[in-house]
Amino acid sequence: MATEIRLAFSHPAERAIATSGDDPRDRISLRDHIREVEIGAFQAERGTTQRICFNVVVEVRPFAGPIDDDVDRILSYDRVTEAITAELEAERLNLLETLAERIAERILQEPQALRAFIRIEKLDRGPGALGVEIVRSRRELGSRLDERAAERPHPRILFLSNAAIADPRLPGWIDQCRADGAPLILCVGPHSQALPQADHAMVQRRIDLLSIEQNCWMLAARDNRAKVVATRTELDWAMKNGQVCVWAPSKMVLDATQGPGILPRDATGLAAWFAGQMTARELIVVDAAAPEACPVPLRLSPPADQLIAP
Repeated sequence: MATEIRLAFSHPAERAIATSGDDPRDRISLRDHIREVEIGAFQAERGTTQRICFNVVVEVRPFAGPIDDDVDRILSYDRVTEAITAELEAERLNLLETLAERIAERILQEPQALRAFIRIEKLDRGPGALGVEIVRSRRELGSRLDERAAERPHPRILFLSNAAIADPRLPGWIDQCRADGAPLILCVGPHSQALPQADHAMVQRRIDLLSIEQNCWMLAARDNRAKVVATRTELDWAMKNGQVCVWAPSKMVLDATQGPGILPRDATGLAAWFAGQMTARELIVVDAAAPEACPVPLRLSPPADQLIAP
């Protein structure tokens, strides 16, 4: 009994260890994360904020291969704090239980996450901390995770030819594409300079991808709102935080288990593959030929002032 009481009030990390069984699991944790929140069912808790303390432990599937110091191969701490922020900003809640449930569901959308321990405590409602703790597993939540996944952002992908990159109307086009609040990711093709030619196909592929990334930096220099981004983790963070991205393709293309199956010099085809990976709402191609296939709605636009219909 003493052990059970001790575990009941110990950090969720100890609870996770005590209930893990024989199946070894890795864990990440967030300790004593304090936020100012308006929450509570009582009238005295309305119109004012109080300190809420979050302690979270997530059991994750052990990574089978080398991590290679690559943030895309692990469950980032940012995903835990982002889950908390997203649920706090979604709506005012009465119950800590509701908040804990929603945070657990959001964390368990991550493919690496197996089980989440969520403890939330109110620090200002009495002489001690008042709170709840829940444990949820991916297996228990089932189809509810699929419903949550449908809430992920669907960006607009804007492919720009080299002429469009140099066009003075570029800032206005970016403004148009962001006007409805949709996340915006910019794509480009190789720069117009002569590229080295190699007999080895894999070497040439890397050269071609690098030429696209050089062009990404040229585009970023034309508008300081555009940030060059290479990983899916960075892209997800940027979309949630309203940042305009320029997609640097090497990392995602070379790491993909189901790659684009086209040469990087087919720039609009590569943009179409990327749009599918991001479940984009649409791909707009400015001043370039249409890709042979596109898994999302496609629009072609000449270099005109109006890219987005009013």
